[in-house]
Parts: sequence; structure tokens; C-alpha cells
Amino acid sequence: MDAANALSSALLAEARWELYRLLGEPFRIRLLVLASEDELSVGELAELLHESQPNVSKHVAALRRAGLLVDRKQGTRVFVRVAEGAPEDAVVADALRAGRALCEQDGSLARVAEIVRKRDAAARDFFARGGQSEGELEPDALPPELPAYLAALAPLIERRQLAVDAGTGDGRLLDVLAPLFDRVVGLDRSSARLARAAQRVSRRGYANVELVEGEVDDAAVRRRVRALGGADVVFASRILHHAPKPVKLLEALAALARPAKDGCDGGAVVVLDYQTHEDERLREQQADLWLGFDERELVSMAHDAGLARAVVRGVPSGVRGRGPDAHVGWQVLVARRA
Repeated sequence: MDAANALSSALLAEARWELYRLLGEPFRIRLLVLASEDELSVGELAELLHESQPNVSKHVAALRRAGLLVDRKQGTRVFVRVAEGAPEDAVVADALRAGRALCEQDGSLARVAEIVRKRDAAARDFFARGGQSEGELEPDALPPELPAYLAALAPLIERRQLAVDAGTGDGRLLDVLAPLFDRVVGLDRSSARLARAAQRVSRRGYANVELVEGEVDDAAVRRRVRALGGADVVFASRILHHAPKPVKLLEALAALARPAKDGCDGGAVVVLDYQTHEDERLREQQADLWLGFDERELVSMAHDAGLARAVVRGVPSGVRGRGPDAHVGWQVLVARRA
């Protein structure tokens, strides 16, 4: 049964007048409109609607029981979105039109983008301060998590002209990429972290590494990487769980990869990140936004970002280093630019 038919069955399970009664409350249809604009947490909806979280949760529950909303748990947070196929119902579509007018009038619709941007405010502040050290190493010591990086890269080194390290931090992955690729671009939005990476590059004597300050989706960054022919591998180590919209970050990473040409595959995007976990402490310790991702979720996001041939595999527990995140599961997503 497809999503639209499943929804119709859910709506027909009760008398039709129950649906009219449910959508006859302006607060509910405003909530429904906001949840159709973007996946939002109950707390974010409460902020947009200037209402208490318990009251929002009550109305979310009613809409979910009717099959109009679906939710997704992230630790103690619950995110909701409009169910697939819901807007195809004539009554729901009419309610969404009316609710959109209400949301435009009260300004809540225009604030959705701002609310989403605020998700990584703590992360931006965290990294603006230079981030938290994962443990000082001897100047010439290799990073303890090196085996994890090698496990991710081993099957991928087919072409070695250019690698991009997105979110390079203090440059630990450069110890893997610089010896393997002709050129490496280390990218980070934090000048403090790039300064530490520059010290590492100088100590190692890596003449083939270029460090660039900026966001992954900056136009200047894309132009620079494209001028070099596009990356054979774009590596993103433990940054996806900081992204307000992970799919958008995956799209930006894909844009840096070399396009498919002359029968050759497009460049690879390699994402090392956490498996789903319940450790809320990482929100405070590391400014984490998401508590990991499950395998199906990662593959689905890669597909939505326009990546192909996505596969996910776990990283052995003994090669996660000694950092504050070593106790949670790690996994690697590998996909190709379509």
C-alpha cells in the first residue's frame, strides 16, 4: 500500500466529520502548515507558535493519531513533519491553504528558516572559541583514530589527484590524505581550528596541502575546488551531526566532488559519523545537534542529496581513539556523485 492510500485508510478509519473537527481548530492547522514547511521539533514549534510545549505536544499527538503527522525521536527531542500524501487529501489541502494564510499573517512561517538556523548556534559558538581539544599528541605522533580513517579510505583510492577534507579541524586527517593524494584542500569555517591545522602542516612539511577558511557551501570554496578539477574524494569526519539540515550538507559535499565523465565514476563522498545513540552529554560537551543516524537514514539522505551507490558500514570499536566520543558507535557512509 502506498503512502497516499495508507493515509486515506487512516482518515477513513474514523467518521469523516472527525477530520473536519480536528482541522477546525486554527492552532492545529497553523501547526500543520509549519510542519509541512520543514521538519521541526516540538520545542521549535512551541517557539514559533508562542505556546507551551505540553500544549503543542497534545495537538501533535492528535494530528499524529489521525495520520497527518509523523514523528522522529532524537534523544529527548521529538521532530515532526507532515505525513507523505497528507496534502493530497482535499480536506487537508484546504486546511493547509487556510493555515498558510494564518501563518503568513502572524509571521510564524517567515521565522521557520531562522529557527532552523538557530539549531547550530551552540556549535558555531563552540567552534568560534576554537573547539575542545581531543587530547594533546606528541608533535610527530600519528592520530590514534588513524585506523578508522584508513578503513574508510582503503577501498576508495582509485584516483588521487585531489582530496578535500571538509571540517579539517586541527588537521589530523591530513596525516592520511597528504601522503596519498597529489593535492589536498583542508576546509574549515573556524579560523582558530585552521591555525592549529596550519601548525601541523608546517611541522609535517606538507607542500601539497592548501587550507581554506569558509563554509562547505560557500561559492568561493566551490569555485576553488572546481578550478582544481573537482575532488576525487570529499571526506567529512564527524561534522554531519552538527549540521542543521544534514541533507543540505551532503548536497554541498557532493558539489565539491568530481563529476562523472567519459565513462569514469564521479568523485566519492565519504562521511564518518556516529550511529544512533542516546548520550545527551555530547550536546553540551561537543555542541552536537543530532544524536547520530541509523544506516537507513544515512542512505536515504545520501539519495536525497543526489548521491548514488550509497553504502554504510560500521567502524570497529577499538579504533575510535580516546576522545569524548569514543564510546558511541561510528560508521562510514560512502557514495558517489551521480
